[in-house]
Amino acid sequence: MSDRPTGQSAAQVVAVLGPTNTGKTHLAVERMLGHASGMIGLPLRLLAREVYERVVRQRGAASVALITGEEKIVPERPRYFVCTVEAMPMDRAVDFVAVDEIQLVADPERGHLFTHRLLHARGRFETLFLGAGTMAPLIRRLVPDAEIRHRERLSQLSYAGPAKLTRLPKRSAVVAFSAEQVYAIAELLRRQRGGAAVVMGALSPRTRNAQVALFQSGEVDFLVATDAIGMGLNMDVDHVAFAGLKKFDGRRTRHLHAHEIGQIAGRAGRHLRDGTFGVTAQATDLDPDLVEQVVEHRFDPVRAAEWRNGRLDFDSLPALIRSLETRPDWPGLVLSAPALDEVLLRRAAREDDVQRIARSRGSLMRLWDCCQMPDFPKTTPEEHFQLVMHLFEALTGPRGRVTEDWFAGRFAGLDSDEGQIDRISARLAGVRTLSYIANRPGWLEAAAHWRERTRALEDRLSDVLHERLTARFVDRRTTVLMQALKDYGEADTQVSDDGEVSVEGQAVGRLTGISFKAEAGASALETRALGRAARQAVAPEIERRLGRLAAEPDEAFGVTPEGAVLWRGVWAGQIDPRGDWFAPRVRLLGELGSAAARERAQRRLEAWLAGETGRALKPLKRLKTAIESGALKGLPRGLAFRLLEAGGVIDRAEVERDLAALSQAERRTLRTFGVRMGAHSVWLPALLKPRPRAVAQAFTGGWAFRGRSPGVTLLPSTPPPPRRLSAFGLRAVGRYVAPVELLEAMAERRAAGKGTLSADDLRDLGMTIGEATALIAALKTTRARQPDRPGQTPKPVKDSPFAVLRALAAPLDPAARTKRRRPRRARSSTGGT
Repeated sequence: MSDRPTGQSAAQVVAVLGPTNTGKTHLAVERMLGHASGMIGLPLRLLAREVYERVVRQRGAASVALITGEEKIVPERPRYFVCTVEAMPMDRAVDFVAVDEIQLVADPERGHLFTHRLLHARGRFETLFLGAGTMAPLIRRLVPDAEIRHRERLSQLSYAGPAKLTRLPKRSAVVAFSAEQVYAIAELLRRQRGGAAVVMGALSPRTRNAQVALFQSGEVDFLVATDAIGMGLNMDVDHVAFAGLKKFDGRRTRHLHAHEIGQIAGRAGRHLRDGTFGVTAQATDLDPDLVEQVVEHRFDPVRAAEWRNGRLDFDSLPALIRSLETRPDWPGLVLSAPALDEVLLRRAAREDDVQRIARSRGSLMRLWDCCQMPDFPKTTPEEHFQLVMHLFEALTGPRGRVTEDWFAGRFAGLDSDEGQIDRISARLAGVRTLSYIANRPGWLEAAAHWRERTRALEDRLSDVLHERLTARFVDRRTTVLMQALKDYGEADTQVSDDGEVSVEGQAVGRLTGISFKAEAGASALETRALGRAARQAVAPEIERRLGRLAAEPDEAFGVTPEGAVLWRGVWAGQIDPRGDWFAPRVRLLGELGSAAARERAQRRLEAWLAGETGRALKPLKRLKTAIESGALKGLPRGLAFRLLEAGGVIDRAEVERDLAALSQAERRTLRTFGVRMGAHSVWLPALLKPRPRAVAQAFTGGWAFRGRSPGVTLLPSTPPPPRRLSAFGLRAVGRYVAPVELLEAMAERRAAGKGTLSADDLRDLGMTIGEATALIAALKTTRARQPDRPGQTPKPVKDSPFAVLRALAAPLDPAARTKRRRPRRARSSTGGT
């Protein structure tokens, strides 16, 4: 018995052949809608769902049916049928029939189904077969009266060579040939390029569409897919990169054929936009001859179509198996290797129970239907066989149906959205099995109810899988920000009361005053995206704030001992400790804002700080003015200069000789400037008050004295400059550091106690006997020196040259003058007569 090709009917049969991006599928849909009724068979459930939704938009849901293995949406009076090739209702007469990707007649697994449609699927008025140009010779042989129309590609395809995954151009699709490789590549692209959408044939249409939407919207610029994208899935891909050149075809791992590479690579480019293809660094480079074939769309013609007898004999089990073994007697057809359904049938034929039950024609047809059950979860052969046997026993049992209890138990085991990608994917595959059973006529009790429930569960798990895929392979914050950068004028930027900045709902950092700190990203790419988005989003707000700062009154500013200049209580600038106290330099925080606005804000801070230091450090300011104007001359000028350089405190021992040479008038002049000359120090007491000290400390560069206050402590190993110590009211004494006022208080108590300190003195001074002893030793004094008193001239140092001059200039005492008078020499009585 043979299944010969049918002869030419009155209907027109046309084969529209050409490479990808020639608009063949679009043409078929438009031609179908031009008829009162029609049917189109597509190679993938994903593509069938895409075309179904397109036709529904044009003709309404009541006019369109969707029929696949796992899904049936059939309104009461459909006019158009969108199906997978396997599910095409061949007994339905329609005006128009189309079969897409007809070159799959050569596919070892599914080719016999496409061959059957090529030979037998016909519309009353028009039939279209769509496929690659390599099918032309075979179609002429198998369908001699078919008209063959060639279509040219709308855009050019060129070879771009190998490239690293991290260097691929945007709008690239990376093609891999296993789920593990797809996931690994997508993970790398997430870390290095922000993320990727994932498309695989095993995904449900809902998940696949959601993933494609990520790519189409520009939220991600990369797509990682299996070779499913070669089957008519239209996306805006500019470049296709092969991550490998081998695939497992169901029987063995083999190299890709040239026409397969061309089919996949042809997805690059859209309409009139050119595309490129290449390989990743992990794949071997393409042979130049192969590249030429792909670019010029020159492939070896398909020489034969896979065929399996479509007229099966259900008289007996052996007869059914023999009919499957029938060989074609028509040139251009070859017998297909046993597919999964035939393998299952032969296995079942060895079972005693099957031999006993499968005696009637009806039971044999039930057995064959059960053997055609697809293995969606890709379980072990034994597990799938047991499922098929259970279905057969249920359908041939007393009730003639799969029981609702059995179905509900399997459904309950899948009704969970816990777990990650692999677990959700496995549940979806299990739901596809249940959907297939529920959509088979006469297989299940309450089938309509369970069709609705399985469809709802598939939709829910599909949404969860999309979320899991996106969470794992898309750096959502980075992609949102990168999209916002493209459409910055429409980006939604928010600044909360506490300064948190968000762009399109994604937190990008915190704005404090005029300073913005971007959040650190989990990757270098995310960090860059955060920084770019933040700068663009925050820059206008900072520009406004800089303008307000420059116009603020003095009351809006403040300064901290750490050198921070505050604006409205918020850190706005940092004092440069190397600058002049009375002509300070301030470094404005942040880097955003125009140069002019930043300069105005910086000058305002510096102007305020100069005024503040002039007010807080008024004694030093007066000394500086007197020095520069010449109001102070001679020794007072020198002492004032040293005080100015030291920050208002100097060691008396260092200027003792100068002090001894000062006149009373000069001392009074220094005292009018607030200078006090104590027993151990010369200082400006007004600078030891809290406000002047805080301002002075602001110029120490954030240095903080760590010693115990108000006691004595050791000098740090790296002695700080005197000016830094002065800001804290301290000065160095040998190897120690002590407060100026403590030294003077100790001197006064020693003087009162005639060189000794009592226990009460030590307690009042807050010192231990050890600290006092160490400090006195460091001061190297044998007695307590008395501080200067108004109207009193201190006794000069014994070896001071000024003491010698003073002694020479002093008037002599008359008594001392008498004592010093030399005795008159007696005249000599000799020498004359």
